[in-house]
Amino acid sequence: MDSTSLGTVISTIDSPTTSFFSFVISSPNVRKGQFVQTRCEDGMLFGTISEIMRANRYFEHAESVSEYEKGSPMPQNFPTADWEYVIARVRALGVYKEGRLVRSIFPAAPGSKVEGANEQALKELLGFEEKGLNLGKLQNHAIDAKFNLTRLLQKHLAILAMSGAGKSYLCGVLIEELLDRGKEQGRIAVIVIDVHGEYLGFKSGQYARQTQIFDGKKVRVSLKNVSPQMLFEWVSELSSPQKREIALLLKRMKGKMKEKQETVGLAELIKEIEASEMKDNMKGPILSWLAEINSMRLISKGDFPKIGELAKPGTLSVLDLSDIDSLKKKQIIVSYFARRLFLRRKKGLIPPFLLLIEESHNFAREKAPKESAISKSIIETLAREGRKFGASICLVSQRPVQLSTTALSQCNSNIILRVTNPFDVKHIAESCEGIDNYAQNAITTLRVGEALVIGEAASHPIFINVRKRKSKHSTKGEGLEDSARKFEEEQERKEKDVEAFI
Repeated sequence: MDSTSLGTVISTIDSPTTSFFSFVISSPNVRKGQFVQTRCEDGMLFGTISEIMRANRYFEHAESVSEYEKGSPMPQNFPTADWEYVIARVRALGVYKEGRLVRSIFPAAPGSKVEGANEQALKELLGFEEKGLNLGKLQNHAIDAKFNLTRLLQKHLAILAMSGAGKSYLCGVLIEELLDRGKEQGRIAVIVIDVHGEYLGFKSGQYARQTQIFDGKKVRVSLKNVSPQMLFEWVSELSSPQKREIALLLKRMKGKMKEKQETVGLAELIKEIEASEMKDNMKGPILSWLAEINSMRLISKGDFPKIGELAKPGTLSVLDLSDIDSLKKKQIIVSYFARRLFLRRKKGLIPPFLLLIEESHNFAREKAPKESAISKSIIETLAREGRKFGASICLVSQRPVQLSTTALSQCNSNIILRVTNPFDVKHIAESCEGIDNYAQNAITTLRVGEALVIGEAASHPIFINVRKRKSKHSTKGEGLEDSARKFEEEQERKEKDVEAFI
């Protein structure tokens, strides 16, 4: 935006103040949400247009308008167009000094000219960087929204929106930006928990060499890396005596594995329990619970994928859980690999990483019974402690009200797309610092592709238009029409095959 005059500051009953001022608009290029500036005693005062009002004195009195309109339209008898004016109300953000905003302690002066915000100053104020992550355009401005990697991700990110509002599309844009970074810019590993197969498209096209897909049904967990505490989370029904017995057996088995230089799976642990002198009333339930875990075909003699394969600089690793129906199995996978990633990162054995969790409310539910909260503990731990070690998380959810408050409150950056559920809107307003009434009300009216960015990533709440993706959006899922058509075509083909056979 250039420095062309947009209007003139006016004096009203309640403004100008140090918080607000109004101006009469003289340019057709003024829009709600736009950043503007005006000079005052302290320097250049910046603000955002919070509302625009149109007025005309010829139409102020309803009874007069009603009477005149009985004859002919008022514009035919009076110069109504000459008396129309438009007023913009601006929320003052502060005075621009030495590359930052300082609190305004003196209001704008009536009669001062209002201009569009200087682009370079605006970039500095919002923390945009030339080599930052380009997620789109700043709304109402021809400025790329390029966010600093550290500010956006180090203290964790939450992407919240209702279903169909563009969460996964935005995540795809974010991943593209991370994969496009050069070695000299600092590359992190990206691991995605994909519950709907929405990131498989990265395996084709320009990001194919940087992408690896791991089929959830082939994922395996090594028993030798499973601690008693992990097992107790997976089987929450265990009593204290049962936990004590299992811990001793697991320790004994791991000792044997170390001596013989061999690995064993869960089946061997079950056999060990069956052969033990444990009381039957204790042994029976343990075997039943472990049999359930064993039926998932998850615990094996070795990890797949290995943590070193999962976390590589500048590489996207997708754990595709879309073909797994059991929520418990999904939670065990997330819990195990999240713990292993965090442990390895603390020891400096893997690069800094971003763990992006789709449908995160299913993995860290706020009010969940123990058996449904297997992965909640490690997600909250990552949210509290991960930033110290370069272990970042991105929580993606369509039901923020069901997401762990502990985890969500630790996400210092939030990108919010359209949300209409009043409980979710209220929860977002209470959990996300920096959101005001204007931004809260705007959340319900956002269109697909529009997003509100608040928190650490931007110095001020801003609206952006998400850029177009370079990669293919998804290879799974199809429209309802296509599904219905394919089903009938398949049925007809089967009927013809049966007739031909007869």
